[in-house]
Amino acid sequence: MSLFCPKCESLMYPEKGELICSNPQCKHSRKIGEEDDRQVVRTKRKEKMETLVLDEIIETLPKTRIECQECGNNEAFWQLRQTRAADEPETRIYRCTKCGHTWREF
Repeated sequence: MSLFCPKCESLMYPEKGELICSNPQCKHSRKIGEEDDRQVVRTKRKEKMETLVLDEIIETLPKTRIECQECGNNEAFWQLRQTRAADEPETRIYRCTKCGHTWREF
């Protein structure tokens, strides 16, 4: 069942045998069963998404004392990310404050 409005892509909710668009400006509605509600449409992404390891605004990240393997600097920004299953520990990601080298610890 498609619960999204075909016009504005807002969420639709059932009311009195119809699906009503939740967007007050759109007001699109249709009867339940009017379209094939069981059809699932899968679309492919046009472009490959990249996962950012650290955001570009790294000045707000906390710093820690750890040696960079590339330049020997003793300070790096750090961040925790859940990169594996939820029942496994998070990954610590570091970026050197001097050369920008990024590495991780599991």
